[in-house]
Amino acid sequence: MIRALILTHRWLSIPLGPLFVLWFATGIVMHYVPFPAQTESERFAALAPLDLAMSLRSPAEALAAAGIDHPDRIRLMQRADGPVYVISAHDRSAALHADTLVAADVREPDLALSIARAAAQRRGLEANGAAAVAMEGYDQWTVPNRFDAHRPLHRIALSDPDGTELYVSSRTGEVVLDTTRFERSWNYVGSVVHWIYPTLLRKDWAAWNVTVWWLSLAAVIAAVTGAVLGVVRLRLRKARLSSRYRGWHLWHHWAGLVCTQFVLTWIVSGWLSMDHGRLFATGHLTTSEAAVLIGEPDWGSLTATTLSALHGEAREIEWFAFGGHIHQRARRALGQQQIAVLDGSATRIVGRFLQPADVNAATTRLRGDCARSTEVEPGDDYPFASDVPGAPVYRVICGDIWYQVDAASGAVLEKLDPSRRAYRWLYQALHTLDFPTLLAHATLRTLIIVGLCAMGFAFSITGVVIGWRRLRAPRLAPRRNG
Repeated sequence: MIRALILTHRWLSIPLGPLFVLWFATGIVMHYVPFPAQTESERFAALAPLDLAMSLRSPAEALAAAGIDHPDRIRLMQRADGPVYVISAHDRSAALHADTLVAADVREPDLALSIARAAAQRRGLEANGAAAVAMEGYDQWTVPNRFDAHRPLHRIALSDPDGTELYVSSRTGEVVLDTTRFERSWNYVGSVVHWIYPTLLRKDWAAWNVTVWWLSLAAVIAAVTGAVLGVVRLRLRKARLSSRYRGWHLWHHWAGLVCTQFVLTWIVSGWLSMDHGRLFATGHLTTSEAAVLIGEPDWGSLTATTLSALHGEAREIEWFAFGGHIHQRARRALGQQQIAVLDGSATRIVGRFLQPADVNAATTRLRGDCARSTEVEPGDDYPFASDVPGAPVYRVICGDIWYQVDAASGAVLEKLDPSRRAYRWLYQALHTLDFPTLLAHATLRTLIIVGLCAMGFAFSITGVVIGWRRLRAPRLAPRRNG
């Protein structure tokens, strides 16, 4: 049995040892420089005020022109070439010019350039030297699945001091991502390595998913067998624990015993980051649950009078279905908005955000045993925050399932069943140390993360040295004997 453990640990650790070293080193980088993503604040800052004085077609007409009967959301925004409807459904999306209902796809680089330049200027970025670089389905920063609905993407280089690049969706004409030279440089030695994220592999999600899952599982086995051997190989001499090893093996043995708890939990939780529904729930609503929550609102009621009733300056108008009713969300600034329920010819002003009663009424459509909604407080064990400053997130507990609802948009941010709640601790807490106590003390959390990763890095180096010597030993032996 011990011999099998030794061989398993040795021949898994020799090829995986360098990967352990890289995982610990890049974990430190990722803590300081996350993978590039556009925040809601950045997205909204790039939006221009809507020109509601124009003669616009109604949302209902836009739906008919797009051929979408059951949308999730309709957004009206001002693009460099005029106002545009962006219609989203669970299986497709469409963009139409709001005045002509002609498809608003962005295929020409010149149009993408003008959209990006205008967005950059509204965000206060230097864009005088902006130029269209490429139109690509994938590159290193757009491989995540969330960009699938926008491919191919136009990449626009602003040629500013920060080396900023914007990505414009060819489907909707929205700026969906921005990166800087600093972010790109550090992520090449951070997230790209840590997640085994080269473009060639990651653009095939299924291949990447299987590859990294199995590699991570092999790493778990290597770590577990090493931990067992580390304990088994201890010796008790004169009431003191000692190691049977010498040299690098001694360093590896003692360092492993010190690091065992962290290395095991970090490697196992890292493997669980690739779960994707294999062992634990995904946290998403099922298609049928989403349909029940949306209900069957009368989208045909969004006629021309819907637009004529709008007044004041808005930078984005959104219509979404929630609890069987159409809600209108008029956004003037990131944290300034007004939600109204449109019920035929009647309009009920809700306020800046959805109220608990609205959330309760909608979620009881999913299950009949729901308790009254409560607001998720900062420091909660299962935290979730809205993208909109000041907007509450409501938790509705229905039996053993919890729903976290964004009061700013009506989106169900997460569905927490017992499996998902366990996953929150086994993956998120153990891998990122986002325990509520540590989140409240950011500096302490950073020191712990960096310290533990540095310790894991040093421990892994000892394993790489041992593995390298093991591989070289058979070739060196004949020379010594010759």
